[in-house]
This record gives sequence, C-alpha cells and structure tokens, in this order.
Amino acid sequence: MTSNRFAMAVHIMTLLDANRAARLTSDYIAGSVNTNPVVIRRIMGMLSKAGLVATSAGVAGAVMTRPPEAITLLDIYRAVHHNGQEELFAVHEKPNPDCPVGRNIQSSIEAAFQEARKAMEHKLSQMTLAQITADVAGRL
Repeated sequence: MTSNRFAMAVHIMTLLDANRAARLTSDYIAGSVNTNPVVIRRIMGMLSKAGLVATSAGVAGAVMTRPPEAITLLDIYRAVHHNGQEELFAVHEKPNPDCPVGRNIQSSIEAAFQEARKAMEHKLSQMTLAQITADVAGRL
C-alpha cells in the first residue's frame, strides 16, 4: 500500500502558507484534509521534528519556521519518509532462489529503482511550497 503522508504533508504545509496570519489547529487542518486530527498531529510531529513547523506548548496551532520559498517539496518528503529509511519502491523479499530470474531479480532492479528515486528527489528539490500555494491560489 502506498503511503499518502507526503500528499497530506504538502496539503498541511500549503494550508499553513495560505493562512500565515493565523495559527491553524489540527482540527481545522483535519477538516481540510478530510481526516482525523490524530493523523494530522502525527504528520505535524514529523514536520516539526524536521524543523519545518513549530508548535508551542499551551498554544493551539502551528506555524511554518521558514518562508515558503525556502521549503522544497523534497524537504517535506524527507520529513514524512524518515530521510530515505522507507523505500520508494519495495523489492519483494522472498523470490524463489531456485529460479534463475528469482535468484537475480533483486540486484537487477535495485539499480533502476535507485535511479528513479534520485530523479524524483531531484525534481522535488526544484519545487517549492510557494509554487504549490501559488498554483492552488490560481485555481480558486
């Protein structure tokens, strides 16, 4: 199953950017994302740990820690995907070792998967949160 944390995290960050004058609560954000506030708080914790948002004890809501022009989609991706510890493309764990293809498939496709991951990360590094927010605003 593919994780949607990245899409939710970009949604959260875009919402924070579009509402910079206010501190948005997890309940408010959950309404926009259409999910449970607990899910939002979990993702916000990841974004906070990565230094992209800040929360204050006893104060509802969160704020971005950097201007949106200084936050790339790669920053957000890495925040919610534990800095590459989760693989973008999983290799099945137990191919048949008695099959010539099964015995060699993992090493053959890992290089291709690694190349695809690097290309994706390169593209995400060129796109900023400000661009996403502007695109959303242009669609209103």
